[in-house]
Amino acid sequence: MTFDFSQSHFALFAQPERFALDLPALEARYRTLQGQYHPDRFASGSDAEKRLALQIATRVNEAYQVLRSPLARARYLLERAGVATQEETNTAMPVDFLMAQMQWREDIAEAKASRNVAQLEALAGALREEIGAQEALLGDQLDHNALEQAAVSVRKLRFLEKLDQDIGDAIEALLF
Repeated sequence: MTFDFSQSHFALFAQPERFALDLPALEARYRTLQGQYHPDRFASGSDAEKRLALQIATRVNEAYQVLRSPLARARYLLERAGVATQEETNTAMPVDFLMAQMQWREDIAEAKASRNVAQLEALAGALREEIGAQEALLGDQLDHNALEQAAVSVRKLRFLEKLDQDIGDAIEALLF
């Protein structure tokens, strides 16, 4: 059993190194790799073979999770290009984005206070559209080498995903 641990996630999954991916091909390659390296296939092998199979399966799973998630894929592409997203240290955002965030938070709080699940679900739908638009912009920025703008978009998406989580938590709290 041989495996090149130095190859990129994109090379492992036979995908071009860009944001836009062939998701059905990614899924098919994942199933092939899992079938090829799943630790159960090496249950009767030596301890070294079992350990290597486990390491490979772990690497395949990690790479798949990164490539499957638009935000994680963008982070990975930026990391490979040497651009830090500064998500933990740089919270500076354009004023219009911050104002929109405040409005989202007020709308969520209002719907939650009035126990209005339908309003929360409508907010979740609108937010998913916003996330989709931001992901499309991010993909365009990455695929056209606008890396600093892409880092800002990654930070924006992180805010939006947090809002999505907050809406989901609010709905769950009201329903259960």
